[in-house]
Amino acid sequence: MEVQRRNSKKRDAIRAELCRATDHPSAEELFRRLRPQIPDLSLGTVYRNLALFLQEGSAICVGTVDGQDRFDGRTDPHAHFICEKCARVIDLPMLLPEDLLCQPLPGIARDYSLSFYGVCNHCA
Repeated sequence: MEVQRRNSKKRDAIRAELCRATDHPSAEELFRRLRPQIPDLSLGTVYRNLALFLQEGSAICVGTVDGQDRFDGRTDPHAHFICEKCARVIDLPMLLPEDLLCQPLPGIARDYSLSFYGVCNHCA
């Protein structure tokens, strides 16, 4: 049975900012961006809603960069390049179609992710 959730202006604002962002923000960054428009927003609310988005599949966690989880509202298959110098996370087109895997998977894959780590052109 699916849980029915009430509409929430804060949740809608968090989701909209995450989907609008191209820099893969942390929860703290989303909080800083939204706080001027929503003065009673708490960091806990941002974290709870991000956890909900992850659970329902409307967001992904790119990974931990500079000690903070970074999030992406773009859920279509794509890869990331993570700069180890400036912590920039850059979207890349999906480079590894499933039919190019070297061996069959031992089950049915629901999802996969691909991240490259190095120094971006801006920092190089």
